[in-house]
Amino acid sequence: MPPTVLPAAYNTRMQHREIVVVKTFGSRPDAEIAKGALESAGIDAMILADTAGGMREHLAWSGIGFRLLVREDDATEALEVLTPDSEASASEGEGR
Repeated sequence: MPPTVLPAAYNTRMQHREIVVVKTFGSRPDAEIAKGALESAGIDAMILADTAGGMREHLAWSGIGFRLLVREDDATEALEVLTPDSEASASEGEGR
């Protein structure tokens, strides 16, 4: 699935860049783990979720989830970091 480009209104932390959704998670802890993995790889990331200001976490997991955002320039590398080796090997085998 190609990354989704978000409007500039969501682009406050990473100024003057296009921001894309690289993956969506069903829980904040899963999104935080992935964000940490990206940041450890030197990729700036942030999480976008509609939780009514943190008061209603269930709004995010019952709707569109917790979206992990990166700069468009970093999207390909971010997907590589987030894709386990076993999934990468399986998808390479399918192309043969």
